[in-house]
Amino acid sequence: MSGRPRKGRPVAFAPITPERSQPDPVLGLKFTIEARHGGTVLVDMTGLDPRPLAIAFAGALRRSAALGGPIGAASVIKQYVQVYRHFFAWLGYDAPEVTGVNDLRAVHIDGFASALERRGMGAIHRHITVGKVINTLRAIEADRPDRIAPDLHERLRYTLATSAGRSTPRDAYSPFVARALRDAARADIEAMLRRLGADDRTDEGDPVVARARADVEAIIARQGFIVADQPALKRLYFMRMRRGLPISTLIDDLHGRHHLLARDLPALLVLLTLDTGLEPECLKTLTVDCLTNPHAGTVELRYLKRRARGAEHKSMRVRDGGSGTPGGLMRRLIDVTAVAREHLTDDCLWLYHNVGGLRAGIVDPKFQLAAWARRHGIAGDDGKPLHLLLSRLRKTHKALWYTKTEGHMARFAVGHTREVAARHYADLPSLRPLHEAAVADAFRAAVAAAMPTVLPPTAEQALREAPEQVASLMSADTVGPVLDGEQDVWLAACAGFHSSPFAEPGSPCAQPFWGCLDCPNAVITARKLPAILAFLAFVEEQRCSLPASDWAAKFGRVHTRITVQVLPVFSDAVIAEARRQMGSERLYLPPEARA
Repeated sequence: MSGRPRKGRPVAFAPITPERSQPDPVLGLKFTIEARHGGTVLVDMTGLDPRPLAIAFAGALRRSAALGGPIGAASVIKQYVQVYRHFFAWLGYDAPEVTGVNDLRAVHIDGFASALERRGMGAIHRHITVGKVINTLRAIEADRPDRIAPDLHERLRYTLATSAGRSTPRDAYSPFVARALRDAARADIEAMLRRLGADDRTDEGDPVVARARADVEAIIARQGFIVADQPALKRLYFMRMRRGLPISTLIDDLHGRHHLLARDLPALLVLLTLDTGLEPECLKTLTVDCLTNPHAGTVELRYLKRRARGAEHKSMRVRDGGSGTPGGLMRRLIDVTAVAREHLTDDCLWLYHNVGGLRAGIVDPKFQLAAWARRHGIAGDDGKPLHLLLSRLRKTHKALWYTKTEGHMARFAVGHTREVAARHYADLPSLRPLHEAAVADAFRAAVAAAMPTVLPPTAEQALREAPEQVASLMSADTVGPVLDGEQDVWLAACAGFHSSPFAEPGSPCAQPFWGCLDCPNAVITARKLPAILAFLAFVEEQRCSLPASDWAAKFGRVHTRITVQVLPVFSDAVIAEARRQMGSERLYLPPEARA
């Protein structure tokens, strides 16, 4: 065998012919779909007519909700079924000739959209509703192209001919409301952590009640919970009732020493949303392995964002430490739900006791959130009871972070592009005063930058004695000539006639003579007041001969500059002396004043 390598052959794979998708075998209108998120959904379309069209829609829905399909959440499947009911009801009233997919035309889609608009449905909601019908028909076409009419095939290329417009983003809660929510949540969480594992001493000293309670505790430890009709629980209930011991929250008190309770969820959701800014749907689906890679007082929080197609698995860095930090609080939740996990064998972070047993996951916490806000008496800025929404809590976190970063988009846009962060999380009604203040500050800075240096007699004398004070405006050796009038122009002394901000460096200033009042090189002293007052008199005379719009365009700004910013700097005595000089001397205006 030689030591030289042999020439190989390129690898060749046999061609793969994709299998043609088989028609859907489901012919019934009542079936279940095991959604990838949210559990099992019972789909009942038996009330839809015509039946052949309903069967086609049902088959398309089942294929779309299968593994790899575009529909993955149980809630979205229910929304599709609801839209089908509206669409079939409209067909039965306005298009009774439609009996199957072959009879559908583009005019039916447009007619349904018009009917929704007449009912008052908004543009965005209308796009979403019609889009579900369009998606279903596209799925039918992918399976059986021959069943779709040519004009309907063209119509399926778009949802609606009109724009959906721009949605109005939810506003954030004010910092005052955010603080009230955070304080209430922290107080409840501290009480919850003290409660877990604590001993019940309300029946201390009564061995009979203590033994009955021990029997109930043993059942809870063995099977995870106890139901209301259990004999041991009934016996304990009536014993406590006869002795006048508390019984109204007995079941929660018994389970609360071992597990989270449903009433604990609002405080946890509120605090974690305010501290992390995590999307509510992502927060509710956290798992026990969501924390990883701790480093320097932080930990990586991994979560699933289903609506981020192609990038569902995301992560963020959160503070980690005691239970006052997001990472520390989640670690405590993992610890306190370990007992419930032995009975449910679920990796969801949210395991808790609710009426009748242990539960995994959070489905719809609206009622619990509303009850929690009422229990704490939390009010909005208008003084009315607060309508608490988790989505607005996320906006509140973003608004507070926006204020902290002072609107710096590179630091603010965490987890989003700058465009999305600006449109959805920075352009909020609650942040409008901040934006308006920033614009006002910018205008003030621009006005100050264009403001001439106005020196009353006292400031002029101080400047003569210490000329180095204006090193930013002019050199110290030019202060004397400027104040003595050697560099005077018509309305001011010029500290830089050949370095004008309105002309190329080195070239003479080409502005009209009243442009000095908008120039940072101008220095106005009491010596120039007679000329300024003469020009002011001329400007006010022109008000009588010019249309109001023309006068405002030509002289409005300079008139405001003189009356609001220049003359108030000087005392009444200095202005009176300047008026006397103006009357005794003949002051001429340059020709461009009348141009």
